[in-house]
Amino acid sequence: MSISKFTSSFNLKLSIALLILQAYTVFGADPLFHFCSSSENFTSNGPYEYNLNKLAGDLSLQTPQAGFGFGSSGRNPDQAYGLALCRGDVSSSDCKTCVAEASGEIRKRCPSNKAAIIWYDYCLYKYSDKKFFGQIDNRNKFYMWNIRVVSEPVSFNKQTKDLLSQLAKKAYATPKLYVSGETKLGESEKLYGLVQCTRDLSNVDCQKCLDGIIGELPSCCDGKEGGRVVSGSCNFRYEIYPFVNE
Repeated sequence: MSISKFTSSFNLKLSIALLILQAYTVFGADPLFHFCSSSENFTSNGPYEYNLNKLAGDLSLQTPQAGFGFGSSGRNPDQAYGLALCRGDVSSSDCKTCVAEASGEIRKRCPSNKAAIIWYDYCLYKYSDKKFFGQIDNRNKFYMWNIRVVSEPVSFNKQTKDLLSQLAKKAYATPKLYVSGETKLGESEKLYGLVQCTRDLSNVDCQKCLDGIIGELPSCCDGKEGGRVVSGSCNFRYEIYPFVNE
């Protein structure tokens, strides 16, 4: 698998490609990626850190029940805002474990940043000193793809886009803003996919977010057997093997 990360913070685009032995990282290993999203720092043991800790506790309790949680802690100028999202097919217990791991790991990687985001296979965790709920996050984004290329990329690319577009049309009309599905590839093979938005988005903005990242398929995953575009507000993944728990 290869990974490419893209961020527009400070008008900077970062691109990195890595070779991983397994097709995709699974929960329990390293995070997929993270951003320390703010250049502003907070003081250790100060009021903002206290609010971050309180927020982490609240999200760890709130998120596993529904697979999504968001909220804030404290008051300005030290108010902390955050959300956590688990993949739509993940159990409550795995969601709880992932959120706890993510909230601790991001604080290690971004120890004094006022804003940060981290992704695992099973969840994402994000916080900031600015209220970001209901806004599409295209600043924090990365690509992942399988290094193997299909034999007929043109038709495969079309089938991939068609599947993801069909899933997106269903996802933004569902309460969880998440849908997975599959389609046939010839006689014996199948293509599997999922799409998901963070549930602070409206249905309209979920649609806009998903349509936007699906439009990035040629840049991300042209002819690749598997791939993802993952942002701070929505993501898709497709593979030629089943990968969801449903």
